[in-house]
Amino acid sequence: MGDGLMDVMTKTVAEWAVAIRQGDVSSFDVVARHLEQIAAHNVDGMGIRAVIEVNPEALLEAEARDRERQSGFLRGPLHGVPVLVKDNLDTADAMQTTAGSLALEGHRAREDAEVVRRLRAAGAVIVGKANLTEWANFLSDHMPNGYSSRGGQTLNPYGPGRFDVGGSSSGSGAGVAAGFAPAAIGTETSGSILSPASANSLVGLKPTLGMVSRRGIIPIAMSQDTAGPMARTVGDAALLMSVIAGPDPRDVATQGVRWPAREDWLALRRGALQGARIGVPQAYLEGIPDDERRVFDRALSELGELGADVIACDLPKREFDFDVLVAEFPAALNAYLATVEPWLPVHSLGDVMAWNAQHAYRALRYGQAVFERAQAQRHHHLADGAYIRARLRDLRESRQAGIDAVLAAHRLDALAFVNYYGCAIAAKAGYPSITVPAGYTEEAKPVGLTLTGTAYSDVRLCQLAYDYEQATNHRRPPAM
Repeated sequence: MGDGLMDVMTKTVAEWAVAIRQGDVSSFDVVARHLEQIAAHNVDGMGIRAVIEVNPEALLEAEARDRERQSGFLRGPLHGVPVLVKDNLDTADAMQTTAGSLALEGHRAREDAEVVRRLRAAGAVIVGKANLTEWANFLSDHMPNGYSSRGGQTLNPYGPGRFDVGGSSSGSGAGVAAGFAPAAIGTETSGSILSPASANSLVGLKPTLGMVSRRGIIPIAMSQDTAGPMARTVGDAALLMSVIAGPDPRDVATQGVRWPAREDWLALRRGALQGARIGVPQAYLEGIPDDERRVFDRALSELGELGADVIACDLPKREFDFDVLVAEFPAALNAYLATVEPWLPVHSLGDVMAWNAQHAYRALRYGQAVFERAQAQRHHHLADGAYIRARLRDLRESRQAGIDAVLAAHRLDALAFVNYYGCAIAAKAGYPSITVPAGYTEEAKPVGLTLTGTAYSDVRLCQLAYDYEQATNHRRPPAM
């Protein structure tokens, strides 16, 4: 299989899956190689701190997948392949689920999140939990991306201590870039997949809300939360989506959705950009650093060279109301915490705040201003007119007066943004976005090209991104 380091840094999920299926390498060996990379550079070595906890049964799971394969049984397209999941997804195993918080230390979920259940059913080995910006970056108003009180500070392997790692799925992004797993699951409320994917030169897909079940994920806001894949290629992201997307009778957002068939996700071919119409919202070009703007401008030229019509368009850069998330957060979090073990010290947002205050030296390095704001409004905010009007206004301005209006006016297939700059309007609408590596600045800082579409255009976005990726081949691994 070649050099072990280069294998874990460059091989894709699809390549590992084929090698395991054909018997060229065992799942045990693949998982062991990635564990060796974690041992070398997570806490030791470069100190990336992308993994908050390794699955102590990962090698046993890999051996079980090998025995199944040897007997002629394959669970699915991820059979024996290691995957990281963010530490706000429930895993019913020896690993904890804490959202990076010391207040939830010791919490072990009774059942897998639906996303995790689907991964295991497809044969994946959950190799560990990824660090994150604590509470998915909803604790403090000035916490750095990638920091949690339980996991420490995740670093960007492309420039540890120099380049922002992105957040809140920081460990999911840095872990894949650093060779700790070939793919990971992140979650996004607004930018939390697209940001670290762009920062770590990865493909990140934030799906249409309801495409993927939210059950078993420590929440922020019912109206915007979703999980999604982070990987080195569009093909791998689409492969993971073909596994994790689907109905869940216990999640209302998934009900009645028409999911693409697995073959639709995997039908990625060159030529998708030929004749496609890609809009570039001019208001979102403001404030981009010059070196990143040069990379983005080149990406737009490349889209044109691949046959796309690249069209300047007008999409208002609205300041969406943070109050909607603040209003929904206490109800969502309290519902989750009501299900945790009775011996844990926290069963509500108020409990977490009190525990944090009592252990402030360890737990509140950056304060808990966002928690305090949410707690202050918990008693009436969901019932009053301000929340209802703000929620309806967000949907109207992001959908029919926002993304859908500009797509229709210019007959566009997608909108193009640099990095995660358009994440807020897509998140409010519940619409999909995919980011793909577009190159690097002169300082070798990764820059991403993000494509956003209307509801349930996830497969179309994958096709467009795949064509761009295959033609440009910009991504290169960090120097570990």
